[in-house]
Amino acid sequence: MIPTNRFLAACAAALALATMPALASETPPSLSGATVVTADKVKALVDAGAVVVDTRVAAEYAEAHVKGARSVPYKEKSAKSAGFNAADDHFDLAKLPSDKAAPVVFYCNGPECWKSYKASVAAVKAGYAKVQWFRTGMPEWKAKGYPTE
Repeated sequence: MIPTNRFLAACAAALALATMPALASETPPSLSGATVVTADKVKALVDAGAVVVDTRVAAEYAEAHVKGARSVPYKEKSAKSAGFNAADDHFDLAKLPSDKAAPVVFYCNGPECWKSYKASVAAVKAGYAKVQWFRTGMPEWKAKGYPTE
């Protein structure tokens, strides 16, 4: 029989190991040069005419997307980390608004999805001044009951 304290320590270690990959795969909570926004803020931006960019693959966009969002998939091959190598990826900046002072919202499938983070980084580097990163993306949008198409 295993002593209780050793058993509890083993359980705690197993739990820590099991949750570490999930935590490590989440996007950072903030992004220099961009504003992290909630679904409520995105809804207000949509209502004000802001461009919203869905960075997910075409099939996900076709299934459901923020009403009025543009599909500009971020094709990633780079690591899912803040230090990713953008040269490994493809994102068509030409599909973004020509007015780099206009607000642009980027989203994907929540904090575990790196596509909107990486697209936001690309937009900031390209000189967009009002990058809005909707980190919680479609899960929060749907939970709020906001319109999709």
